[in-house]
Amino acid sequence: MISFAIPGQDELCIKHLVMDVNGTLAEDGELIPGVADKLLILREQLSIHLLTANTYGTIEKIEQLLNLKAVKLDRQSGDEAGQKTRYILKLNTEFCAAIGQGANDAGMLKTAALGISVMSTEGLMIDALMASKLLMPDILSALDLFIKPGRLIASMRK
Repeated sequence: MISFAIPGQDELCIKHLVMDVNGTLAEDGELIPGVADKLLILREQLSIHLLTANTYGTIEKIEQLLNLKAVKLDRQSGDEAGQKTRYILKLNTEFCAAIGQGANDAGMLKTAALGISVMSTEGLMIDALMASKLLMPDILSALDLFIKPGRLIASMRK
């Protein structure tokens, strides 16, 4: 768990980091360089969760690179956003941080105690941005918020 004492706010205690895969951790189905190294550091303090619709069909390769098992969403249901939100709810929202950038990430970003949107080459949906507490320029910067908590505290203090 990582705790953040943010001036002007209640203490934020994060146990679970839930992330979208394509567009967030991966670009065109390939893991973004540097992500594996940062997740290796974060796994010592957080439970890492990957959610994916497996758009590019490369999740097995990404799972091997990260030594993590992803939750594959049911694309046929047409309710990827709902599946992601329900996943966060099962974990206990007050201990969850979520990172994403797509339209189907908005619900999980809003539901998590800390929702972080990232810019990506796939874009950033306005719904995801508006549902987030924080916008980061890229996934590596977003992951660094947990490795270097002073950055998050500086952004969120009131």
